[in-house]
Amino acid sequence: MSNKNIEYTTVSEVAGPLMVVEHVKDVAYNEVVRIRTADGEERTGQVLEAYLDKAVVMVFEGTKGLDTKKTSARFIGETMKIGLSKDMLGRIFDGTGNPIDDAPSIIPEMRRDINGNPLNPYAREYPREFIQTGVSTIDGLNTLVRGQKLPIFSGSGLPHNQLASQIARQAKVLGKDESFAVVFCAMGITSEEANLFIRDFENTGALERTTMFLNLADDPTIERIILPRMALTCAEYLAFDLDMQVLVILTDMTNYAEALREIAAAREEVPGRRGYPGYMYTDLAMIYERAGRIKGKKGSITQIPLLTMPDDDITHPIPDLTGYITEGQIVLERGLYKKDIYPPIAVLPCLSRLMDRGIGKDRTREDHADVANQLYAAYAEGCDLRDLVAIVGEDALSERDRKFLEFSERFEQEFVKQGDHEDRSIEQTLDIGWKLFSLLPTAELKKIDESYIKTYHPTYRKGKSTLDETS
Repeated sequence: MSNKNIEYTTVSEVAGPLMVVEHVKDVAYNEVVRIRTADGEERTGQVLEAYLDKAVVMVFEGTKGLDTKKTSARFIGETMKIGLSKDMLGRIFDGTGNPIDDAPSIIPEMRRDINGNPLNPYAREYPREFIQTGVSTIDGLNTLVRGQKLPIFSGSGLPHNQLASQIARQAKVLGKDESFAVVFCAMGITSEEANLFIRDFENTGALERTTMFLNLADDPTIERIILPRMALTCAEYLAFDLDMQVLVILTDMTNYAEALREIAAAREEVPGRRGYPGYMYTDLAMIYERAGRIKGKKGSITQIPLLTMPDDDITHPIPDLTGYITEGQIVLERGLYKKDIYPPIAVLPCLSRLMDRGIGKDRTREDHADVANQLYAAYAEGCDLRDLVAIVGEDALSERDRKFLEFSERFEQEFVKQGDHEDRSIEQTLDIGWKLFSLLPTAELKKIDESYIKTYHPTYRKGKSTLDETS
């Protein structure tokens, strides 16, 4: 008799989300387990630790109500897989991969291990092509490119989910006529948040090109461990089998890390920083590193993980480790949010390490790099002057300093601030930058090539600038 046909009734212990099965044979790490409770209910588990005669099983639906004497377990001899099909676009799935949108189950074209396959680093293609999100602070100053992983660091109560929804609706690949898809994965969100996401995507038509995976706050915590892996397996199928450009949005990675800590505590592992397991860096990397482009493949996976920083602490282990693995970060600031600025993106601590390769002539616009550098420099100087004004008062400032101070205020109100359904093109974003430069003496635009000033600066444009007319 093969191992997969043996039903073990030797459950010896239940602790938190874990169950221990004794006297097992030929059990492998990550193997799927079918669990039958005393009243006939079926649950699914996965092997976390495999010994010669014992297995520690993680139960996805939770261990509530499990009776060690009347519960049986059957090891099916394979790892967790998900059925894949192009019909997954426009569909909504729960934390175990089952549809929850009142539509029929999909007929899979293939099944794949949710843990993915290791990718040879030599096979990776360098990310270069620009992805337009329609959000000025991202497109103009922290440009997202195909194949990049660019996280958003937020805080409790800030509108990161609203921003994620806007990016999912508006993101597009410019130029070529290519298929674009969004895989939206939400972990530990409230029912209200889930309904908002669903309604927003349905009302705007974005759901047609989106596959949603949802794990609600009252769903089993353990599902949050497998959910991003399911979403990324779906994304890999769309990108590398169907040649689509795929944007993966993961929210909230803090809930994922909390689930990881819960399992580590149940296994009585020695805790690392702030109680998180010492292998959290490796675990997060196994998720983030599934983004990218592959040589010889037309498709790509671009990843935007969102995480809420406990106590707004950017040195917390979750954002700290995420920053090491990913290629930059977008940081939301509570101060801007209190000033009624949406999206409250703090420009100065933000960074996109791959921006330089994805902008410029034939990608965005020739003046993009110079405009971004000058906007950053002028805003940084304006912010420094705000601190000075708090000490000596505005009357002590020179005329030049007053202009930079005004620039910083106008920059936040006109460049950073925009509507949550306002989709700006990269040309509109750059033109807003040039409009703001007209507040400063031309001699202060030291980071911009003179030829670009003569081409794009409102002062040098023929006739009266359309931007001046609207100012």
